[in-house]
Amino acid sequence: MRILLDAMGGDNAPEATIKGAVKASSRVSAEILLIGNQDVINQKVKELYGKESIEEMGSNLKIHHTTETIEMEDIPTHAIKRKKDSSMVVGFNLLKEGKGDVFISAGNSGALLTGATLLVGRIKGIDRPALAGILPAYHGRLLLIDAGSNTNCKPINLLQFAQMSSIYLRNTFGMESPRIGLLNIGTEETKGNELTKESYALLKEKAEECKINFVGNVEGRDAFSGKIDAIVTDGFTGNIFLKTVEGMGKFIKKSLTESLKKNFFTMLGSIPAMPAIKRFAKTMDYKEYGGALFLGVKKPVVKAHGSSDEKLFEYTIIQAEQFVKNKAVEHMIEEFERLQKSETEKEERIEK
Repeated sequence: MRILLDAMGGDNAPEATIKGAVKASSRVSAEILLIGNQDVINQKVKELYGKESIEEMGSNLKIHHTTETIEMEDIPTHAIKRKKDSSMVVGFNLLKEGKGDVFISAGNSGALLTGATLLVGRIKGIDRPALAGILPAYHGRLLLIDAGSNTNCKPINLLQFAQMSSIYLRNTFGMESPRIGLLNIGTEETKGNELTKESYALLKEKAEECKINFVGNVEGRDAFSGKIDAIVTDGFTGNIFLKTVEGMGKFIKKSLTESLKKNFFTMLGSIPAMPAIKRFAKTMDYKEYGGALFLGVKKPVVKAHGSSDEKLFEYTIIQAEQFVKNKAVEHMIEEFERLQKSETEKEERIEK
């Protein structure tokens, strides 16, 4: 297996990508191919580790040389079309050609989504691929889809997000019947705007046919209760939800740390509780859950946070290997082919 890593993408590249890859190299069996400017990468390796090349840091670490980088301010479509030798475009082409099994990038989000759709291609039957991010939840995890790729959606898109969530959770985490909720301002069927009300009706109608365990509307405060496995929403709402959760996590961590270090007595009193505090901090740390999966394209693509540090890259690489091993994309293609075949047969019966 080969993991393709955009070494030049992200606010902290290439230092964070290199450090993350080095740390992950001992925890995965796959080859990690860093895509980017070879001279820049090896110079950074020399500064960080005193070695001449990345290959000296691990037998499964390699470089694929490129000369261009897609910057955060680049216009996505223009960048994908014009920067042919950028680390991102080269990564997508290697993935498409079967020279890699999964592609990871923390680079320009718009360019990543554009490249994945145009260069790798959508799975037949899926109108819009979507970002699926993993978040911590009570005694488990929560899948959020869409986490930011489609700001304007139709009910059919949210239905397909629910289908993709169900397929992914069944095949990756072994959930027999993952519980799928629709993010809304209330639990009642009549609550919400036109999109959520129409999506609710469609999900309710198609749930059995599409093998979706739809549990209805879910308010944001109940998302992490452990009673929901996936939250479905449009990308605009989902991205706000995601970043609010990340911000709240940072606020809790900062406030708790300050409270514990307030004076000698609070520091002394915290010592017996320290193991529990560390377990809580680990659970709340979104970095441990890796990047967001771009579900709905023909090959595995993972979007890492733009501000990813070495820890987040490390866990994203580990997550990506598991994503490939579980054949999540293959199962998704098979499931949508089955649904399309079923729909065609139904139409043929109606015509007769």
